[in-house]
Amino acid sequence: MKIILSIMTGITFLIGGELEIGSAMPLKDFQMAGISGKNITLSNAKGDAGTLVIFSCNTCPWVIRWEDRYVTLANTYAPKGIGMIAVNSNAARFGSEDSLEEMVEHAKNNGYNFPYAQDPGSKLATAFGATKTPHIYLFNADDKLVYLGAIDDNAKNAKKVEVPFLANAIDALLAGKPINPQATKALGCSIKFN
Repeated sequence: MKIILSIMTGITFLIGGELEIGSAMPLKDFQMAGISGKNITLSNAKGDAGTLVIFSCNTCPWVIRWEDRYVTLANTYAPKGIGMIAVNSNAARFGSEDSLEEMVEHAKNNGYNFPYAQDPGSKLATAFGATKTPHIYLFNADDKLVYLGAIDDNAKNAKKVEVPFLANAIDALLAGKPINPQATKALGCSIKFN
C-alpha cells in the first residue's frame, strides 16, 4: 500500500517509494560535501532552465558504463541552462571506496565537469526515494520533477543507444513540449544506505 506524505514545504513523496512526477525538489538547501572542497546544495547546482540530479557513486559497474554520458550531457545542456549535480549516497561506503578523497580522484579520472557531492546519512536519497546508481531526476525551472529513471536504453554502448530517454526529456523541457515518457526504470546497483 502506497502512503503519500505531503509536508508543509510542498514536498510529496511515497513512503517506501520515489518522488512522483510534479513533486517539488526536496531538501534543496541540504548541505553536502563537494569534491571542490566546499559544501554544496541542490540550490547551488540549480540551472535557470532546470536541474538534473544523478544519484551515482565511484564503483558501480552500471555507473562506470554510463558516466561518459554524464560528461556529454553536461557539455550539451549546461550552456542551455540545465544545472547538474551527481550525488553519492553510499553512506555505508564513505569510509572506503566512496570516500570524498576517492570521489575527487574518480571525478578527475573521468573528466567530470559538474559538481559531485556526498549525501550525509543518505538523507537526499531517502527524500527522493532513490534506490539505484545511477538514478536520474530532472526538475524544471520551478523545481518540479518532470522526468525520472534511466539515462537511456543502452548502458553498455553509447553508440548503440536507440532511445536517449534523458536527452529527449531535457530537449522537450527546453522546448516547452510534453515529456514522454516521464518515467523509466532505473537500472543499476543498489544505494548502500547506513
